[in-house]
Amino acid sequence: MPFTLATWNINSVRLREPLVLRFLSDYQPDILCLQECKSPVEKIPREAFTALGYRHMVARGQKGYNGVAILSKLPIKEAGAEDHANLGHARHIAGRLENGVAIHNFYVPAGGDKPDRLINEKFGQKLDYLSDMRDAFHSAVPQKSILVGDLNIAPREDDVWDHKKLLKIVSHTPIEVEALAQAQDAGNWVDVTRADIPDGNLYSWWSYRASDWDAADKGRRLDHVWATPDISNAAHSSRILRDVRGWTQPSDHAPVLATFDL
Repeated sequence: MPFTLATWNINSVRLREPLVLRFLSDYQPDILCLQECKSPVEKIPREAFTALGYRHMVARGQKGYNGVAILSKLPIKEAGAEDHANLGHARHIAGRLENGVAIHNFYVPAGGDKPDRLINEKFGQKLDYLSDMRDAFHSAVPQKSILVGDLNIAPREDDVWDHKKLLKIVSHTPIEVEALAQAQDAGNWVDVTRADIPDGNLYSWWSYRASDWDAADKGRRLDHVWATPDISNAAHSSRILRDVRGWTQPSDHAPVLATFDL
């Protein structure tokens, strides 16, 4: 049976619980992967999600920072959680559906403001995290898997509002783009969103700093849906729900969706 999967950096699942509930009610994905939950697992508001049919959850959390969760209408069992770069952060959770498909939900470090690991520890952590992802995929090449999340990198020139202006801005620097490409290549991952929408500017994040983010449209595609080649052809109907970015007290990210006929 086909299922629709969504990924969304929610920027506090407790603060934005009403938005999650509205999204689940309006769009009804079968699976929702959340990043930056900023909550211990036991304080994620599961009861409200369960009432809408999302009875299954796997998650990793910590107080006030990071955190990843997979909410699902479909039965799902935890399939591991990696602490890449040994940061001690809740940045990855994996679940496995009854049909054997594994879902990896990642929240890659943002990397701070300066793209230089010698003066910015956070940028070094980001690069190390991506290197560990690459090495993990080399060690055990994934199969029948989907990878989603806020990867905090906009890889293509048309994934940012101005390629030349952002070449020295964290999230679009050549060293980050190359690091992400190496991780993607190591797992033979297919960029499902761009397979469906190959041409044109495409963004999933707009800064809070822009007073009129919609008109300025200085966006970046930081949120991704990938799949292994053995199931990537089953993906279709990719879309980014830009209007959700305009809801009251929104996250600065918009949900990204894809449907899989599996």
